[in-house]
Amino acid sequence: MTIKFTKMQGLGNDFMVVDAIHQTIKFSPHLIQRWADRHFGIGFDQLLVVEEATQVGVDFRYRIFNADGSEVQQCGNGARCFARFVLDKGLTDQTEITVETASGVIVLYIEADGLVRVNMGIPNFKPQSLPFYPPLQQQTQAQEFTPYTLDALGSSVTVGVVSVGNPHAVLAVDDINSTQVAQLGAALESHDAFPERVNVGFAQTIDRNHIALRVYERGAAETLACGTGACAAMVVLKRWGAVDDSVTVSLPGGDLLIQWGGGIHDSVWMTGSAVTVFEGDIADE
Repeated sequence: MTIKFTKMQGLGNDFMVVDAIHQTIKFSPHLIQRWADRHFGIGFDQLLVVEEATQVGVDFRYRIFNADGSEVQQCGNGARCFARFVLDKGLTDQTEITVETASGVIVLYIEADGLVRVNMGIPNFKPQSLPFYPPLQQQTQAQEFTPYTLDALGSSVTVGVVSVGNPHAVLAVDDINSTQVAQLGAALESHDAFPERVNVGFAQTIDRNHIALRVYERGAAETLACGTGACAAMVVLKRWGAVDDSVTVSLPGGDLLIQWGGGIHDSVWMTGSAVTVFEGDIADE
């Protein structure tokens, strides 16, 4: 049996997108890993699945699987591709789309210029939301916006932590080009302080409205872009007083606009592109 799929990308963060409303598909880690292989399969960072909503008043259900077959709660670049996919495929005629994810309901807006704006929800700085367990000596003084110090690769590193639908640790660095993203990212992703692993962002502040960012993603290693990582970097740096309310985040794959007012009830907004690359059919198990 074969299934129909669409290959899409958002700033180089690439996805296999599948309509599971009109096709019956049984996903397994082995199958996802085979599809994700860039030599023997389609090749992608994440698999995005469109399903019927399970909640009243919601348009679709959105599921995300990493290339290693693990299911995750949220993916910002994927959300933009999801919006373009359901509109382009005629699954909806709306430009305001409500979608349920494993981390809650999000709203996607397709703008007149073709860009997609996503309400990513309210960031959660509570360590237990990731979950994150600070070192014992920091637990008594820990506050929601506290920079934490962790041991990694024989050195002490300072991180901010936040959940934007999935867990992120953010490091402020002087130069992202000389930072050991692969080595330090891998060490922090699987650090004992993050029992469910974590996405790791390396953020360089260019000015108060511009950040350069590289992200080592949980289950996918470094990718060309990470939408939730861009949101996480912006809100952590804003809490630390380094940036303003509206910030361009430059990733290896391109730029995103991230906006956040900083209030406890303020949602994070992300705006960027979503592009179809090709379509095809592939065998299942």
